Amino acid sequence: MTSAVLDTGALIAFERNDRKVVAIVARALYHKDSLLIPAGVVAEAWRDGRRQARLARLLGSPICEVINLDDSRARAAGQLCGVAGTTDVIDASVVAAARETGAKVISSDPNDLLRLKNHLDVVVI
Repeated sequence: MTSAVLDTGALIAFERNDRKVVAIVARALYHKDSLLIPAGVVAEAWRDGRRQARLARLLGSPICEVINLDDSRARAAGQLCGVAGTTDVIDASVVAAARETGAKVISSDPNDLLRLKNHLDVVVI
């Protein structure tokens, strides 16, 4: 794995010390692989920084990159929603990031993501 996009479920699982996600992150750290996290995913997972030390460390690690939802990415996510007939822009931003970078997606709920793009490389946690 050279890079992966984490969705909200993956961040929450990491925060809860889910063994599978922790192993994925540990492997990424060992190999210096990139973990990409759309900014909207951070917003969905972040609730109280005083109680989210694990998540804060992950987001601050050198292998993590929070992807901004700029104009072109917002349009790409909106386009995905329009084509698929869905409304979850955050899921669409995950799919758009994976499409833009060629990365795998780490997700606890791949069904919504797969509605946005049929041939998506998803690692289910």
